[in-house]
Amino acid sequence: MITDRSSSDASPPDAERLRLAQADSGEQDWRAWGPYLSERAWGTVREDYSEHGTAWDYFPHDHARSRAYRWNEDGMAGVCDERQTFAFALALWNGRDPILKERMFGLGGDSGNHGEDVKEYWWYEDSTPTHSWMRWRYHYPQAAFPYDELVAVNALRGRDDTEYELVDTGIFDDDRYWAVTVDYAKASPTDLCIVVTVTNRADRAETLHVLPTLWFRNTWAWGLPGGDRVPRLTGQGTRLVGEHRVFGQLLLEGDGGPVPLLCDNDTNAERLWGLPGRSPYPKDGINDHVVNGAATVNPAREGTKGALHYVLDVPAGGQRQIRLRLTRTASPPAAAPPPPADLSDGFEAVVWARRAEANRFFAGVIPQAATQDEALVARQAIAGLMWGKQFYHFDVKRWLEGDPGSTPPPAGRRHGRNSAWWHMTSFDVISMPDPWEYPWYAAWDLAFHCVSIARVDPGFAKEQLLLLLREWYLHPNGQIPAYEWAFGDVNPPVHAWAALKVFEIDGGRDYEFLARVMHKLLLNFTWWVNRKDTGGNNVFEGGFLGLDNVGPFDRSAALPVAGVLEQSDGTGWMAMYALNLLDMAIVLAEHDRTWVDTATKFFEHFAYIAAAAYEQGLWDEEDAFFYDVLRLADGTKVPLKVRSVVGLLPLAATTRLTAKTLHRLPELGARLRWFLTNRPEYAQVIGTRRLGPDGRQQRLLSMVGPEQVVRLLARMLDPDEFLSEYGLRTLSRAHLDKPFSVALGGQEFSVGYEPAESTSGLFGGNSNWRGPIWMPTNFLLISALRDYAAFFGDDLQVEYPTRSGVKRSLDEIADDLSARLISLFTQDDWGRRPIYGAAQMFQTHPDWRDLIAFPEYFHGDNGAGLGAWHQTGWTALVADLILTLRR
Repeated sequence: MITDRSSSDASPPDAERLRLAQADSGEQDWRAWGPYLSERAWGTVREDYSEHGTAWDYFPHDHARSRAYRWNEDGMAGVCDERQTFAFALALWNGRDPILKERMFGLGGDSGNHGEDVKEYWWYEDSTPTHSWMRWRYHYPQAAFPYDELVAVNALRGRDDTEYELVDTGIFDDDRYWAVTVDYAKASPTDLCIVVTVTNRADRAETLHVLPTLWFRNTWAWGLPGGDRVPRLTGQGTRLVGEHRVFGQLLLEGDGGPVPLLCDNDTNAERLWGLPGRSPYPKDGINDHVVNGAATVNPAREGTKGALHYVLDVPAGGQRQIRLRLTRTASPPAAAPPPPADLSDGFEAVVWARRAEANRFFAGVIPQAATQDEALVARQAIAGLMWGKQFYHFDVKRWLEGDPGSTPPPAGRRHGRNSAWWHMTSFDVISMPDPWEYPWYAAWDLAFHCVSIARVDPGFAKEQLLLLLREWYLHPNGQIPAYEWAFGDVNPPVHAWAALKVFEIDGGRDYEFLARVMHKLLLNFTWWVNRKDTGGNNVFEGGFLGLDNVGPFDRSAALPVAGVLEQSDGTGWMAMYALNLLDMAIVLAEHDRTWVDTATKFFEHFAYIAAAAYEQGLWDEEDAFFYDVLRLADGTKVPLKVRSVVGLLPLAATTRLTAKTLHRLPELGARLRWFLTNRPEYAQVIGTRRLGPDGRQQRLLSMVGPEQVVRLLARMLDPDEFLSEYGLRTLSRAHLDKPFSVALGGQEFSVGYEPAESTSGLFGGNSNWRGPIWMPTNFLLISALRDYAAFFGDDLQVEYPTRSGVKRSLDEIADDLSARLISLFTQDDWGRRPIYGAAQMFQTHPDWRDLIAFPEYFHGDNGAGLGAWHQTGWTALVADLILTLRR
């Protein structure tokens, strides 16, 4: 494990920050190569050309080794260039598996009893922002991988059962596995030193086949104009040499005595469909040769996919290392053979220097007040974020119409999934939620990613936020694309919130970035107002808004009765959005007076939205809670009294107007005074004022007034409702004994508290939670508490926990909630990490216990990790919490 936080190494100070500066300025493109290779390309929408959108069936795992991908590639511990011209990854074979281990195995939504679920164990241990230093770890069983058993047992289990995981098969018993680590160190932006370390954990000697694999992404098989030129790889001694007409010359060289094996990155059509293929040595040629001894690699040692084949005999408890160097050796055209790669002293110097520089960089990021365990968690969280950056290629118009050289897709696709998003053309490196379960971007996930990324690479964070607002992503009507399963779904509008956070983390100086974001968000805000306020009454709909199973019925589907669902979270999100844009306009107006009118516009719009929540009955005075309200066709209103995070999110709609701001922007101050004089009904949301730390008046703009804040927090901070030992639950525990139920259209709909995976398949797929703890909503509510604390100071104290008799300030409560969330990952007094629950191997084994997973969400009562296991996108917010709490 890399936990050294000292800065006593002899390497130059801040070398990684210098690389970041060079990358941002364009002096040297240190981000040109990175871990941009997905962990899964099969089973994705991009590769799905079926009639009814059955992505997992159309391109299953069994096809992946034999079938060329259309849009991107996948692999283990993989890297590629930012255009994915080439890809490099690791393949392994334990001598017993039926296939090479080239990619991670898992189950699709229809096969897993709780949705999509990977059935392997790997970790992202380290990465600097420029990927000058990276470490990846995998535990590979020595017995035959139980593919069929995992499929069969999970198929027999229902929603009331736990998932059947790889560790449950007993395959790791008696330490019968390989611990495989891959280290990357950049000598230059396009020169990678690679160390593969394999350790035999068993008590007997074993043999492992290691196949570092290099290939070109298939861009020649789709019949595109000018795209039929095929690059070439050749095996020369202990190296592979690539030639590409645009990229130039590429070299992969290894130490020792590996055997080069070559085939083509083309589909084995004969295996899959009984049809002739393009190449006699197709994509699975290396697999068939190594596993079955077949004559399926090119004896001429030429192709578009190649591997250096090592056969390592390792004694019990022993270790072997392989050194590799991957280098772009010449620009096109490159006729001369590349010189030998340095795999000795120069190689060692690069690896040592980059590791030391990474330690120094993170010593400057992670506060000294953080414990060693917190530092370990924060560093691995950031590593997961960095490894989660993926090359994403998707031309939706071409996908809908089909490629010239391919069979036309079914006609129904033109009116099916994503057909309204034909304008989208993606060809970018994007931060993904999870490289296996979510190997595609999600708009609101990305916003949270960028807040954490800004802690180490604000340049990349800003670029990512701007990317989804560019004209080839943003719909002409102003909608931000949600995710590839349904670009037209509605994600919460958190882009402005994230842009402000990133702006502040970056030092609050990049006004050009803020203005660029603001211009595009004006279009998106207008889309929300025009499309998601059906009644024109300033309360909003939006559908599930990322909150999945939290309601009594699917909020994105047709309602069970005629009417409109007016949502407390949708309205809260929009009130927050208006305030975020107000804050952005205020910052910009202090440097460009043309933004003053925009500031007053969003001040007014916030007032309308916040007041409407009360006027339209979203706030329940008796319960002191916000609820969704079903407005029926006859005008009847049916409050859906589910106490969930839906009713807490309005807390996030808050900001302060200081006397300094109102002095600098007198037009805004005048408009505020006019509202208070002529529209007194808005006083509750814009009228609260008190002296600030500077002794001058400040105003609180908040969807939740001071009285409501106290009453709502009493619910939120109640252990019998939302407050868990490990953070805030998504659903009140009060629904354990008193489930909510409502009869609509002759059907009964109910919501009961479930702290883990939901037994309701309301959304199918992986949308199976109801009551667990969820990092992004916790983070927003903690941020809101700090905003209220900035206004009220220590003068406002509330019982924490509710009914404890102990009063605390809002900052103290925010700190404690942060500590509870952090404690999900850190060792308790017994040395156990709550995220690993009852999994003894993860809790106690010295080879596993310090390898941190970043689950999608957490059991509402005991903190065990649930959902996707590598959700280092928004779950990496734990790093931000550590940095803030220990600053």
